[in-house]
Amino acid sequence: GCDVVIFDTAGRTIVDDALMQELEDIKLAARPENILLVVDAMIGQESVNIAKEFDRRLDMTGFILTKLDGDARGGAALSIKEVTNKPIKFIGMGETLDRLEEFRPDGLASRILGYGDIVGLVKDFENVVDEKRAEEEAEKILKGDFTFNDFLNQLKIIKRMGPLTDILEKLPLGAGGLQQDIKVDDRELVWVEAIIMSMTPYERNHPDCLDDSRINRIAAGSGQPKSKVMELIQRFSSMRSIMKGLGKGLGGKKKALAKMGMGDMDVTGLLGGAVPKQRKPSLVDLKKKKSKRKMAKKARKKNR
Repeated sequence: GCDVVIFDTAGRTIVDDALMQELEDIKLAARPENILLVVDAMIGQESVNIAKEFDRRLDMTGFILTKLDGDARGGAALSIKEVTNKPIKFIGMGETLDRLEEFRPDGLASRILGYGDIVGLVKDFENVVDEKRAEEEAEKILKGDFTFNDFLNQLKIIKRMGPLTDILEKLPLGAGGLQQDIKVDDRELVWVEAIIMSMTPYERNHPDCLDDSRINRIAAGSGQPKSKVMELIQRFSSMRSIMKGLGKGLGGKKKALAKMGMGDMDVTGLLGGAVPKQRKPSLVDLKKKKSKRKMAKKARKKNR
């Protein structure tokens, strides 16, 4: 009564001839339609030798490359394909079943070069978001009407998409950009959610009512210092003002942008440390700017 039967064999090395012979015996008895080898991306080019020997003895159908959620960029995939002429079928981006993704060559190529994987990110987003609801929320955000309840929904979407590190790695930050410029910690989501959940339904829907007394109560309820609560409220207010201003500037284009998904609130901007800090202009920079303005002014006078 089964449509699919999977024989999951124990891991083994190519030098263990007895265990390799066991695999050949299983193949002879079961006559499988597909034989997939799970390759650890963290072991680098050694995985090529493993793939080559397994393919020689078992005639593999394809490969699954795992642990790509770590530091490994997946360059071994190119070598495995070249040596065996067999496809990479899936890639593992985490330990749970939903983190097993269909392999896309362009996505991995972009990852190896450090250009991110926007297509993969969009697919992740589409898997966890209802399109109609997202459109309605985007319009609301661009009007500046969003509340902490809306923000909580955004957080839940991000959590369903996977770890923050995985999400940011799919953004085109340039090779090594994530490690150098952005420090992310999924615990940021935990304390932010704890603060919002410590608010009353009225407070979440009316952020402007949060006075000192309410903030003290929220801090005590969430187990976070008062400074953290105030920091979140300030970031939230700033983001809401920015989005409201953007919405006004867009006028009738808000609906069109919402459909394109352009109105989503930048949640990472509300998480301390999740975005690279901008360098403050130095005194030399300011002097250069002033000098350029003077030169431009002189040029305009000369051309009159």
